[in-house]
Amino acid sequence: MLAKRAVKRFRPQIIGVTGSVGKSSTKDAIAAVLESKYDVRKSQKSYNSEIGLAMAVLGISTAWNSPLGWLKNIWLGTRVAFGPSARFAEASSRRAGRAGKKFPKILILEMGVDRPQDFDKLLKVARPDIGVVTAIGQIPVHVEFFSGPEAVAREKSKLIKILPSEGTAILNFDDEVVWEMHEKTKAKVFSFGFGTESNLRASNYKIDLSGITFKLARDGASVPIRLSKVYGKQHVYAAMAGASVGLAFGMNLIEISEALQKYSAPPGRLKLIEGIKNSYILDDSYNASPLATHAALDTLGDLQTKGKKIVVFGDMLEIGKYTIEAHKTLGQLAAKYAGYVITAGPRSKFTAEGAISNGIPKENVKSFSTSDEAAPYVKELIKKDDLILVKGSQGMRMEKVILEIMAHPEDAEKLLVRQDAYWLRHP
Repeated sequence: MLAKRAVKRFRPQIIGVTGSVGKSSTKDAIAAVLESKYDVRKSQKSYNSEIGLAMAVLGISTAWNSPLGWLKNIWLGTRVAFGPSARFAEASSRRAGRAGKKFPKILILEMGVDRPQDFDKLLKVARPDIGVVTAIGQIPVHVEFFSGPEAVAREKSKLIKILPSEGTAILNFDDEVVWEMHEKTKAKVFSFGFGTESNLRASNYKIDLSGITFKLARDGASVPIRLSKVYGKQHVYAAMAGASVGLAFGMNLIEISEALQKYSAPPGRLKLIEGIKNSYILDDSYNASPLATHAALDTLGDLQTKGKKIVVFGDMLEIGKYTIEAHKTLGQLAAKYAGYVITAGPRSKFTAEGAISNGIPKENVKSFSTSDEAAPYVKELIKKDDLILVKGSQGMRMEKVILEIMAHPEDAEKLLVRQDAYWLRHP
């Protein structure tokens, strides 16, 4: 109620970001582009549920399970929604980190769904002027409570359906399920992708241990983009989405390319971390879905190293009837790029089976029940110049493996996901 009131009071332009993967990275890329010229606020972390969206609008942080903290949040939210002065409408707590600032002109909001009708609840809080859909794929994350991938796509397409005629729908042209949504909106449609028919096109993608480079082209004009310490094509898609929003706001490609130099991947989204014994860790531990894991494995395959490649993989959760098939398929794919596969959790044993069936020697595959159990084994296994991909769903807590093998664990708070007090109290 407070967030809805704040939107009505200040009437910011709202950019909604949805999809099954890449929402947080895309939100950050959009913010990197727009912050160079405009007054913006983006969702913190992955605040994309009904309550998370409201907190993002109001500029407050979660109080987890603290009743006193939530009472304070309600007070801060009330000041934003009903306070006497628009000038200092921003919540003024240190925890919000933005004391004394004006309510922003632009809100960049993640919008996620777990169940049918979730999007209806989000749209009651905030109705975007610009809608961005990242990727959905054939087996989306959170498909467990839907009848199938088509039902997930229908739910997320509500973002595109409600856009005003003067709004803009920004769609991933390379994802067939996403691109089909262009028929469901009265807003202007703008596409991005590697496909030659997309409005904004990426090409000449290259990757090494220093980051990625590519070109962005629009109407015959092109600019080179370099993202330092950012890895994987999924970040190219995030950058393209950010650039598309920038174009919608009247920015040119040169301005956008300069702004994207400030983009960095959020923790746990294919971040390269220095490992013990002079190894390299490709940290993708935030969450996992079939599409995102496939992309992470492709990135592992693209990167060159003198040592061996190791996949440390935890269960993918919330994919329902696709669990066995998806885990086994990703094990088969891992065998193409890695010499060792270490799994954590009962579901990822099917990943181990898939890896063995596709040629990895049985002695190079090891399964454990939890990430805590897997970590010491991985620590013993790695040697100099090894490249270790760590990925799994949030519930598997794969960041614990990284904490065990990173060269500088004292930097965990700024480098890894789930390092705040709540998660550390709930191992």
